[in-house]
Amino acid sequence: QVQLVESGGGLVQAGGSLRLSCVASGNLIRPNTMGWYRQGPGNQRELVATIDAGAYTNYADSVKGRFTVSRDNVKNTMYLQMNSLKPEDTAVYYCNLRNAYGGKYWGQGTQVTVSS
Repeated sequence: QVQLVESGGGLVQAGGSLRLSCVASGNLIRPNTMGWYRQGPGNQRELVATIDAGAYTNYADSVKGRFTVSRDNVKNTMYLQMNSLKPEDTAVYYCNLRNAYGGKYWGQGTQVTVSS
């Protein structure tokens, strides 16, 4: 099993920044791809950004140029640096990990609220 624990969410004013972290533990089969997803009020869960074992990244168009995803494989931790936050970024942010054998895991989520 794999456990994912997110942290770093909170309340911030528009234009501000937050840094989310996701610590992975357990049976971490490598290589794997980690990612951030979010679910806003009344919305479906959507992709924010992913990063694979080779540090190749992919971003949703809505966050390109504002958010940066990174990972530290020694610490088994993924980060999401969020700058120039907008009220529409308000959501619960979830960490995701998937490996080459079809394993797919989710964290419990961390709330990000951006006030206007």
